Amino acid sequence: MSEENKYTFENEEYRQTYWHTCSHIMAQAVKRLWPEVKLAIGPSIAEGWYYDMLAPFAFTPEHMEKIEEEMRKICKEKLAIERFELPRDEALKFMEEKEEPFKIELINDLPEGEAISFYRQGEFTDLCAGPHLDSTGRVKANAFKLLTCNAAYWRGDSNRETLQRIYGIAFPKKEELDAYLERIEEAKRRDHRKLGRDLGLFAFRDEAPGFPFYLPNGMIVRNELINYWREVHKKWGYVEVQTPQIMRRSLWETSGHWDHYKENMYTTVIEDEDYAIKPMNCPGAVLVYDLEPHSYKDLPLRYGELGNVHRHEMSGTLHGMFRVRAFTQDDAHILLAKDQIQGEVVRITKLIDEIYGVFGLPYKIVLSTMPEDHIGTRGDWEAAENALADAITSIGKSYEINPGDGAFYGPKLDFHVTDCLGRVWQCGTIQLDYQLPGRFDLEYIDSNSERQTPVMIHRVVYGSIERFFGIITEHFAGTFPCWLAPTQIEILPVTDRALEYAQSIKEHFDFYGFRSEIDGRNEKIGKKIREAQLQKIPYMVVVGDKDIENETISPRHRTEGDMGAMKLEEFIKLVKEEIDTKAIK
Repeated sequence: MSEENKYTFENEEYRQTYWHTCSHIMAQAVKRLWPEVKLAIGPSIAEGWYYDMLAPFAFTPEHMEKIEEEMRKICKEKLAIERFELPRDEALKFMEEKEEPFKIELINDLPEGEAISFYRQGEFTDLCAGPHLDSTGRVKANAFKLLTCNAAYWRGDSNRETLQRIYGIAFPKKEELDAYLERIEEAKRRDHRKLGRDLGLFAFRDEAPGFPFYLPNGMIVRNELINYWREVHKKWGYVEVQTPQIMRRSLWETSGHWDHYKENMYTTVIEDEDYAIKPMNCPGAVLVYDLEPHSYKDLPLRYGELGNVHRHEMSGTLHGMFRVRAFTQDDAHILLAKDQIQGEVVRITKLIDEIYGVFGLPYKIVLSTMPEDHIGTRGDWEAAENALADAITSIGKSYEINPGDGAFYGPKLDFHVTDCLGRVWQCGTIQLDYQLPGRFDLEYIDSNSERQTPVMIHRVVYGSIERFFGIITEHFAGTFPCWLAPTQIEILPVTDRALEYAQSIKEHFDFYGFRSEIDGRNEKIGKKIREAQLQKIPYMVVVGDKDIENETISPRHRTEGDMGAMKLEEFIKLVKEEIDTKAIK
């Protein structure tokens, strides 16, 4: 980081410090306005900050405006921000005098014998590890905005107090704030939940919270995503399997999922024996491998599975297709020898390149390392982490480190895609597992006729069909590429006289596998065109008396407009090429 960028938002550390300081300015403003409010925590996050608070009233937009006004005053006061420490007993007494119960609980959870750090700005002091800017005047008074206020459980525990979480964002310049807020508005226009309703893609019902209903148009998009997945995976040497939805609890105990994941698993009892609905597909793939003996000549063995899984997510975390309780993972589990790891990771990365490229989604790679809650030895973990890192660097790609965020059974490479609004989504992953094959006593016979334990790679590309569907719905704003669009061509006869001609055109489209519909309503052609555009249909084919006479059609593109009269064969060739190449138009 150059010296000139050290104190700019190009520097992530400075950016997070700036936002953390804003959270304290916001908390100070709230306490000035309503001293009875109790403060919980106020960290910086990926975009901005939040602060959790317990108030005797619900924060409204009017309250938020008052808070912003007071924050601007605090910025203009240019209060010095000072760090100091207190011994544990004094820190507790200090927070008791301020009647801040959540801060007292946090102090009690800190290790014995350590000094407790605080930050002071004017009359306001907060328990905090920091860091912060040196003055409230460093924050631009006209370049921040409070965004929303949501409910949040204290410490994420639904049995604890329900707090109010106020989110905010800030930038060094007002123009940057304005651009960000415009992106937020654009994101609202692209909200996949609204587009899902408007375009007849998917829906949610109170009778099944977190369980999506696919509507006819949504099934078309879903099936096209799956067809493309199958096409690519067949080319790259995968065989497809399907494993049971419900399996004995003992299986999940052997795999380690029961000890590490049971809170998120749905269970049932069959003939007095405990079973679990699968939250992931890997144990099923292990059982498929174990059905017959294998030699080194069989490896790598690549099992692909579009596996339906269920996870018990808290109702407060559910969010359209982005966070659901039932979804389809585009899983693959690869059994291989250790000396095949680098080559296989390279192959998977190239497959991911191919698929993300079709959707116009650039990505970065993050290597997540051993978490505290893990199985296996440190030596195994270090070997697995090094194998993943070496594979990525061998093809000239870079990666970032996310320490301690690996799966409980192994490190992983996460693929973070960036959509057209600059938002980052973690979709694909490559997880290297030295543990599961050994837990199930999996074997293969090596070239010396000796028994060896394979390793396993768990990987997804979409992540889940549901979440990826939501991402691309917003990425394309519902204007899907022609190959994905539920209806690819809307045929619009100008008068009833053109209906027969329209039907003959549709028969040609049907022959080539195009998804087309005829709008035969007795409506003006302008209205038909507008409605087809609202449904984001890629092509409209207008047919009138002149088209019948000249044996032509008059196509329109949803964004480019009138394409001029042309022969049907010419139009079919154009659309077929666009679909075959999966072009984005």
